[in-house]
Amino acid sequence: MNLDYIVREPEHITPNTTVLFMLHGYGSNEQDLFSFRETLPADWLIVSFRAPRDTQFEGYSWFDIDFNNPENFIDISQAKESLNAVLENILKIVNHYGLTEGKVHLCGFSQGGMLCYALALKHPDLFSYVACLSSYPEEKLLDGIVKDKKKLEKLRFFVSHGTDDAVIPMEWGRKAADLLYDLSCYFTFREYMSGHGVNQKNYMDLMDFFSK
Repeated sequence: MNLDYIVREPEHITPNTTVLFMLHGYGSNEQDLFSFRETLPADWLIVSFRAPRDTQFEGYSWFDIDFNNPENFIDISQAKESLNAVLENILKIVNHYGLTEGKVHLCGFSQGGMLCYALALKHPDLFSYVACLSSYPEEKLLDGIVKDKKKLEKLRFFVSHGTDDAVIPMEWGRKAADLLYDLSCYFTFREYMSGHGVNQKNYMDLMDFFSK
């Protein structure tokens, strides 16, 4: 499945160029996280995907969500389909630009963050920095994740959540800290006085994470 995306190319692209892939949340679109590009390193290639499924109000989603059914909150088969599509498109773009030596980073909000956890933990050899905002690691997407500490050691996670998030409860977000701790992954976990979104302090901390 070919995903639509928008891209910001740096002035010079070499095999060592860093690329950041962005995955938006439910009902949003590829423009959402792409606004972060203004404060991200100028020499990075930035790619923001559009999810494949239409939602109401001209937005898009990676998979359907049932807010009335916490046990089956997400449509797993759709989510796995999106996961495969994102991985396929990432590899295609990395290959297209000849980024054989560069780092590959991920940034996902909400639904997009759920896919980022699964992508990074299933394919830790591919990724470096992973930011998961207002999200949580969905166990049903984490089958077959890598548990070898040696293979996970180059991953760096930035996890943030709003204390008043009414969409994805704070305690779901905290599951990430437990999971990443158990896997001995390097991670920063931050809570902010906000709802389901990224406030100013969260944004600054995120940019600080990506600048290291």
